[in-house]
Amino acid sequence: MQIFIGSDHAGFEGKKKVISVLKDLQKNDKKLNFIDLGTDSKIKKVDYPKYAKLVGNKVNKNKNNYGILICGTGTGMNIAANKINGIRAAMGYDLYSAKMSRIDNNANVLCLRSRDFNLNRYTNIIKTFLKTQFSGIERHQKRIDLIHKLEK
Repeated sequence: MQIFIGSDHAGFEGKKKVISVLKDLQKNDKKLNFIDLGTDSKIKKVDYPKYAKLVGNKVNKNKNNYGILICGTGTGMNIAANKINGIRAAMGYDLYSAKMSRIDNNANVLCLRSRDFNLNRYTNIIKTFLKTQFSGIERHQKRIDLIHKLEK
């Protein structure tokens, strides 16, 4: 499993915490690999759509790729990522949203907010998102197919 991570300046501190979570998960899952695509500073102001695009393009290269995007609220990254064909980004507010975004929507990018980042909560959200599989139920696949048609 390849995970691509990106953040803007407001999400930089949260991204460092996400990386610590992924390093802990790697101890029990040697197939888990992650790549940090930036940004590299909380000081230099950057535009979050650029990082959403970097992550989205990498996620699209393989169906086993996932992305995690972090900005101040998570919303900007979520909106930007969902503009990329093939990306199904979801907000990870809680365990339920993370789990159901995978089960019903086959989400491939998790968007998190850096402001009010709670390490324990986000550790569980990230674990849930990564371990939960798409249900493959016909009605859900049909809806995903309809979304793909919207992208054309």
